[in-house]
Amino acid sequence: MAIFNSADILLPKNVDFAKWSVVACDQYSSEPEYWKKAAELADGSPSTLNIIYPEAYLNEADGDKRIENINRTMEKYLEDGIFNEYKDSLIYVERTQQNGKTRCGIVGCIDLEAYDYSVGSQSPVRATEGTIISRIPPRQRIRRNAPLELPHILMLADDRKKEIIEPLAEIKDKLEVVYDFELMQGGGHIKGWLLDDATKAKVLELVEKLECQKGFEEKYGVSGKGVLAIAVGDGNHSLATAKACWEEIKKTLPEEGQKNHPARFALAELENLHDDALEFEPIHRVVFDVDPEAVIKAMYEYYPQMTETDNGGQKIVITYQGTEKTVYISDAPANLAVGTFQQFMDKYLAENDGEIDYIHGADVVRNLTKPENTIGFIFDAMEKNDLFTTVIKDGALPRKTFSMGESYDKRFYLECKKIK
Repeated sequence: MAIFNSADILLPKNVDFAKWSVVACDQYSSEPEYWKKAAELADGSPSTLNIIYPEAYLNEADGDKRIENINRTMEKYLEDGIFNEYKDSLIYVERTQQNGKTRCGIVGCIDLEAYDYSVGSQSPVRATEGTIISRIPPRQRIRRNAPLELPHILMLADDRKKEIIEPLAEIKDKLEVVYDFELMQGGGHIKGWLLDDATKAKVLELVEKLECQKGFEEKYGVSGKGVLAIAVGDGNHSLATAKACWEEIKKTLPEEGQKNHPARFALAELENLHDDALEFEPIHRVVFDVDPEAVIKAMYEYYPQMTETDNGGQKIVITYQGTEKTVYISDAPANLAVGTFQQFMDKYLAENDGEIDYIHGADVVRNLTKPENTIGFIFDAMEKNDLFTTVIKDGALPRKTFSMGESYDKRFYLECKKIK
């Protein structure tokens, strides 16, 4: 079975796509006003907002009721026949971002049998960052009884020659357009084309070549390593949740019934790591309900070599109540500053009160840390060209190390697939 394949893709018909499509649920998690505005814009129309669980609301007391409503709405959408189903399909996507750059991808499905998020995984589809296991069960509650899935998952191919996705731009005018609209709240523009059978076969053949052991070893100068053909760029915890749910379902099925069960395959968009529009953004940290001065003091004690003088070490910008300082840590225990910081913060929060959130955008961090008892940590971006090599040789990066673009450039929910 191919690790990436075509899917039976559902798209709504006779709806306002601008109201239907909303950004990934893990965005704006500390900004509920964003989601309130999304609800105003959706304005009672069919919308993916009604069938996702924004993480801004995860701590609310009515979680079970919200999940019931999500599943009930999914069932209603299916019963009302609001979808067109595109059987055995791939969709070529162009997303024009807020900065005017256009990134390209292909929507299909990942075989979850080829994906493993555990530490030290050598599976052909692999997490690029550490998976926070505790984040999976709450998401399983949402997915477990859902008849549909919606992807905000972005997968990456290390296609340096740009052979798989980029050539589709040259033939797109010959393909059927399945959506073309402006995304809400500054999300840019998105347009999708349905691949014809010949083009689909060519794309899948090229993706399959990424699984070649000999080519993999020559490309990365390694031996004795499992092939990393496709890496998770965004949405790893969503994919991990799909995997965990599939493992539950698989136990109830005979071997033959496992081969084509819809829950075995997760809808996702595949992009090229070397797409010029694809930029890696750092994911910053904000810690709430703490004394900023006490946190900084503890950090100096944990890393006595930390200094405000540039000693060539790893750089971290600390901000709270409108003040800002830059510190440097030499002889760091991790390859990246964010990993070095996380080692300290994990220990600190295990011993002290406080709550951490992972934030996109340095300006958002500065705004969130204006109130008392809040502190932010801002990091530089990592080089995206090092991603595959680092994961192959060293394993997954520290959790929440990087993000592919700012929040408004994240994947929006749009396509659906049945998982029951």
